[in-house]
Amino acid sequence: MDRGKRYENLARQVSAIGAVKRGLARTLPAECPGGSAVVLALLHHHGDMRIGRMSELMAVDVSVSSRHVAHTVDRGWVERLPDPADRRSRILHLTPAGESMLAVLDRRLTDMLAHTLAEWSDDDVELLTDLLARLRDSFGDCRAHHA
Repeated sequence: MDRGKRYENLARQVSAIGAVKRGLARTLPAECPGGSAVVLALLHHHGDMRIGRMSELMAVDVSVSSRHVAHTVDRGWVERLPDPADRRSRILHLTPAGESMLAVLDRRLTDMLAHTLAEWSDDDVELLTDLLARLRDSFGDCRAHHA
């Protein structure tokens, strides 16, 4: 297969990932949409952070991450604490209620993937995981490509 055709086929498959993402999103509780779920997961994984760092990790503009953070704060899953290094700034902190919601999200997503990929071998699931991580890493900070 020539190089152009290979990347055309890849582009079609990457576009189809939208259907996978929508399927996964349907497993989320109505009160916790995808953006909020990402905020919770990033705080769990990376610890307390400022909104600017959250935006970097989400690879979105601060205005977008701020809306998602506001949703999580309104539900008591995240709190904004004074930054000890700069009292004018706020640090995002995952609350116990946020940890509980994250546990629900993790269970739902894991159960759906386990059910959907039940016919896949462990090696295939591991290979897909590795390749998706590699693909994401190859794109780096997606915001830099919008200039």
